[in-house]
Amino acid sequence: MVIMTERLLQYIWQFQHFNNRGLITQSGDPLIILHPGKLNREQGPDFSGARVRIGSTTWAGAIELHTCTSGWHRHKHSDDPNYRNVILHVVWEDDGATVDGLPLLELRPRVSKLLLGRYEELMNSAGQIPCGQQIQLPGALRWKCWKDRLAAERLTRRAGVAASFLVENNYHWEETFWWMLARSFGMDANTEAFESVARSLPVSLLARHRDQPRQVEALLLGQGGLLTEGLSLFNSQDEYLHVLRREFRFLKTKYRLKPVHARIKFFRMRPGNFPTIRLAQLAALIARSAGLFSQVLVMQTVREIRALLEASPDNYWEQHYHPGVAARFRKKGIGTGMVNNILINTICPLLFAYGKYHEKTSCIEKALTWLQELPPETNHITRCFEQLGIENKCAFDSQALIELKKEYCDHKRCLECAVGASILKADDKRIAD
Repeated sequence: MVIMTERLLQYIWQFQHFNNRGLITQSGDPLIILHPGKLNREQGPDFSGARVRIGSTTWAGAIELHTCTSGWHRHKHSDDPNYRNVILHVVWEDDGATVDGLPLLELRPRVSKLLLGRYEELMNSAGQIPCGQQIQLPGALRWKCWKDRLAAERLTRRAGVAASFLVENNYHWEETFWWMLARSFGMDANTEAFESVARSLPVSLLARHRDQPRQVEALLLGQGGLLTEGLSLFNSQDEYLHVLRREFRFLKTKYRLKPVHARIKFFRMRPGNFPTIRLAQLAALIARSAGLFSQVLVMQTVREIRALLEASPDNYWEQHYHPGVAARFRKKGIGTGMVNNILINTICPLLFAYGKYHEKTSCIEKALTWLQELPPETNHITRCFEQLGIENKCAFDSQALIELKKEYCDHKRCLECAVGASILKADDKRIAD
């Protein structure tokens, strides 16, 4: 049995998912809903701007909803001036409480049991995708609009990270890009640690050493705590390691650098993703290009971005994963997968934020276009949807699906989801027995 909530009741009223033929108030007056109003997410009645006809009189104002009539008194609406323009009190069940002079409509006898049953299945589902067993996509146009909204929501959420960084660094876009770029290179395991390293090394400081790539490398590895004397991983007599340590000691003293306390992790990581390699790649990229974000702003194609991000660390790393520990030869350039990751998680969100801040629609459109041109992400989330027959053709699709899973499915926000709405609306006006 479904336990009615005010959010479900709001959904039923907002989309008029009940039999509205021959409506009468609890006092017996004929009722016609001319407009259900607009859902109000702020303080005050649930819906504003509604219009109803009761008897021969048309009323305009607000609608208030409760699971039972006594909710009006429990919430002390009679004493609240925000509720003086309520024209209709809509409840799931009339429990006998009265509100003087306010028309009352009970919905329970008019809502389809089929709708309630489907909602109960969604709420009780233990699957990763609540509607997985009964999924029913909306029409092609509505599904496209929903994906567009999801992708925009995800970009906005990512842009929110950029916005918080901008506030911290007095709207320095290059610094913000540097922090976000470092986060991308940190992957999931070292996101926060790499950000800490980036914050400890301003772009203005790094720019002074662009012509000395090894010094940039020493700064990043040193601030990451990966050049520490006596570290068990690096106890060889390797000359390159000694050079990095010597450079870092000098630069640390020169700039009075404070150590980063975040611990960098290697556990359960493929060698190609070791933080030593990622920091060396990041150092090569920073040493190779000045004003990275300024360059991104004027670029028009993904191909240009790929060329910008082509960077390889010193040849030394072709035979090392750790400084001082020899390994089998392998090229260590920034791979296609990493470039795609940077585009999806750093460049596109920051372009989107820049476009919003400066009201430049060209930047917003460019971010969306690039996501549509990039290959889709493949992970456990996208695979779940693909198994249900949902297409994942590009990064725009995968970003939308990730947003859908993390922000809607995981929180059972089925009432706010176009897919959930498609499941619930079928036969929704059938009168319950």
